[in-house]
Amino acid sequence: MFKSFPKIGEPLLPEHVDFLKTFSKSCRKSILQMVTNAQSGHPGGALSTIDYLALLYTFILGKTGEKIVVSNGHISPAVYSTLAEMGYADKNEVIENFRKLGSKFEGHITRHVDGIDFGTGPLGVGVSVASSFALAEKMHGTDRKTFAIMGDGEVQEGQVHEMIHFARHYEQDNLILFVDYNKVQLTASLEETLNIDIKKVFEAGHWHVIEADGHNYHEMWKALSEAYAVTGKPVVIIGDTIMGKGIEFMEDDGHSLKPTWHGKAPSHEDTEKELERLSCSDEEKSLLEDFRKTIEWKPVPADFVDSLTKLDIEEGEPTVYEKEDSMDCRSAYGKALLDLAKHNPKVIALTADLKGSVMTKFISAELPAQYIECGITEQHMVSAAGGMSLMGFIPFCSTFAAFMGSRAKDQARVNDINQCNVKMVATHAGLSVGEDGPTHQAIDDAGSFLGMYNTMIVEPADPNQCDRITRYITSHYGNFYMRMGRHKIAAITKPDGSLFYDKSYEYTYGKADILREGSDITLVAIGSTVEMALQAVEEIEGVSVELVAATSIKKIDQTIIDSIKKTGKVITVEDHNTLSGLGGQLARHLQKEGIQTDIFKMMGVEEYELSGKSDQLYHKAGIDSEGIKKACKEL
Repeated sequence: MFKSFPKIGEPLLPEHVDFLKTFSKSCRKSILQMVTNAQSGHPGGALSTIDYLALLYTFILGKTGEKIVVSNGHISPAVYSTLAEMGYADKNEVIENFRKLGSKFEGHITRHVDGIDFGTGPLGVGVSVASSFALAEKMHGTDRKTFAIMGDGEVQEGQVHEMIHFARHYEQDNLILFVDYNKVQLTASLEETLNIDIKKVFEAGHWHVIEADGHNYHEMWKALSEAYAVTGKPVVIIGDTIMGKGIEFMEDDGHSLKPTWHGKAPSHEDTEKELERLSCSDEEKSLLEDFRKTIEWKPVPADFVDSLTKLDIEEGEPTVYEKEDSMDCRSAYGKALLDLAKHNPKVIALTADLKGSVMTKFISAELPAQYIECGITEQHMVSAAGGMSLMGFIPFCSTFAAFMGSRAKDQARVNDINQCNVKMVATHAGLSVGEDGPTHQAIDDAGSFLGMYNTMIVEPADPNQCDRITRYITSHYGNFYMRMGRHKIAAITKPDGSLFYDKSYEYTYGKADILREGSDITLVAIGSTVEMALQAVEEIEGVSVELVAATSIKKIDQTIIDSIKKTGKVITVEDHNTLSGLGGQLARHLQKEGIQTDIFKMMGVEEYELSGKSDQLYHKAGIDSEGIKKACKEL
């Protein structure tokens, strides 16, 4: 029978080791059954990490329920088998349905499985999320640890190095990372693929480094005890392991540093004898059953909130900018964010060394406890925001559009899959960045998020609308991408000169507004081009143009459709390419709905531009007021 739990700081007893051997043996059998039955999966790394997972879950996590993120998500057989052995999942269901259509036991770990805090796959993402979990625990005022596991080859990922410096900077002594040092990658050994010194990498990052035999329970427990005593810095345990450990025909290749079993499933013939050898005796089965009766913590199902669900948020009073207060949308965003943060402690801002440019400087100055400086780590920042959002915060992460839509796209995609609640706000979008040139003139960034099912895209037309949109995305669940330019924009007005987006204006996702009525042409503009389109419409003669201001390229409002049905002629204009922007998306929507137009013209940035003032670049691209007037007349 199961007798006792060990205490951190005290050595394991023989009975503890005997229990762990039984637990791991049963898990190894499940791992082998899973991948063999599926004829798919990654058994090698799962087998090399299972001894650490067994120790961590049985003697720590089963009591505390502290967060753990497995960054190398392909070792899902190890995670699922551990959860099953703990009684958190049905073992037969895990074995029979692993990697099968319709099963939640996917090839890479997912939040749909109880006990998994974040779904991972692309390497590097999970360690950033773990770091954010650890930071969130400190911000919540708890002394809870956060655990993470990663593969050794994963240390080659740039995002991992971003996380290393972030975690050290914030003195995350509540973060304990285990590196599965089996020295084998997908195609060859670690040394052959890209020889890195993992110990020196973490030492250079000023982490506390512990080396241990990843299959020796005494050493790993001693390492954990040492980790618990460390203050002021994060801890990494480098576990020396063998790929395929515990399965004789796999372990031989592991000793030889061959990658045979990294991502290959064995045949049924291969596993027959091993499965028999790994079967538990009646006494061992009783031991495991007795242990399960002592488990104090049980996982609860992950909370998947539907996008656009209204949250209990104090939105504050909207700020009204008069026409003479011509300013940039980024400043309106920064001031609205500060106001929201004052009313809601859970609203936080993360920035990648750009707080003076993206205007998170306001919250940084007045509410430093709700501001997180990430340094130049866009990938880590977006993944960290994902983790923070699942820890009860409403994170806004801000950088230039050129970086958010490219460098951090992978991280945003994983947040999307995990159905997080991250507000990505990108400034300096399009040609508005001017003299910085084509590397910084983001003209494809909005298109980066079109294929993400749980990410909404928004773009304000002026500072007043930006203020309202910022408040809206704060109070509604889901991942958002909001883009805006750098330059100042005059407040949009009604025909009588009064503010269009006045204090009474209310925004809903995708809402479009008719700024000027007309009968001949529907002119749909978005973002910074709205101001130029409005100038064009007010100056044009001889043609009646209906100007509609769109706010999203992903949700086409009925207001736009009704106008197109009335005029039959469409011009779209945007500070973005037309391949994956407003024009392309509106055309796709009309085609899907079977709506015919007499004329459809897209105006946008059709090639990389060089340096120049924003107004010069808009003129060169033909999307300034003069270009828009010309297009309307020619139509």
